Amino acid sequence: MIATVTLNPALDQHITVDGLMVEEANRWVKLRPYAGGKGIDVSRAIHEMDCLSTAYGFIGGAVGRTLEILLDEEGVLFSFTPIQKETRTNFIITDTRTSQQTRIDAPGPRITRKELNRFVAKMKNIRPKPDILVAGGSIPPGVPEDIYYEMVQDAHGFGVKTILDCSGKGLEEGIKARPFLIKPNVHEIERLLGRKLPDEKSIIKAAFELVAEGVEIVVISRNKEGLIAASRDQVVKAVPPPVKIKSTVGAGDCTVAGLAIRLANGDSLTEACRLAAAMGTAAVLTPGTALCIHRDVNRLLPRIKVLELPDKYDAR
Repeated sequence: MIATVTLNPALDQHITVDGLMVEEANRWVKLRPYAGGKGIDVSRAIHEMDCLSTAYGFIGGAVGRTLEILLDEEGVLFSFTPIQKETRTNFIITDTRTSQQTRIDAPGPRITRKELNRFVAKMKNIRPKPDILVAGGSIPPGVPEDIYYEMVQDAHGFGVKTILDCSGKGLEEGIKARPFLIKPNVHEIERLLGRKLPDEKSIIKAAFELVAEGVEIVVISRNKEGLIAASRDQVVKAVPPPVKIKSTVGAGDCTVAGLAIRLANGDSLTEACRLAAAMGTAAVLTPGTALCIHRDVNRLLPRIKVLELPDKYDAR
């Protein structure tokens, strides 16, 4: 079983308009709600691939209840920690005339110390023990910036592998606990290391630097160019075929889901990257915040080009 953690879940309202006009009244063509947040998206994608996952995190108010109903309708398992404040709502606006997409994200509700303690206690008592714990996304107000460090440390104590997918301070603190795998994109790695990564060689070198610091696997996503993964003795590059993009929302989360599915099953990093690239690419074929569809993933899998690169770059 793969457990996921979303500290700051959201009800994503996807609004479609036919020509977005600034300082004018706009009428939406379609409005559709989705259960959102990195970990929740990962659980939804895992479920779509007929694998088992349970979503954990904080939930509150009528918005939180709506989010739970949406997950229940999909058949996604969850065990949230209730909070007094309302779960946030995000808005994703797609203009059909320009194919441009705009996100408006809320900061999220403030979590009290008592609520945080209940969440931590729940995570320490998950039964049965998950094969992999996926944690990621923004940290809501009231939760310490080193929460991912503590979470990874606790998972180590229980013998559970962790996948960390976050950015900024959360990533900076989290990698100090040496998670099993991290999956930043190029821009997130550049911010973390404080330098530009203009080419493939520099990306691989950066990945090896983080492996040298104790992260077992570093996967760096590169949008339509696929991903590069590095471990202590291996570099894998996965490149998807060109496709028509409808929306990039959730593509990274589907990529993480593919990695988690294969690695929880004990498969090779090469096969994990193949499924990850297929699921991430399948996600961009769907509109709004819809995620990958199983049949699209199966169709894309044989078209993913996976290479084991011989080159290694000394991080010292």
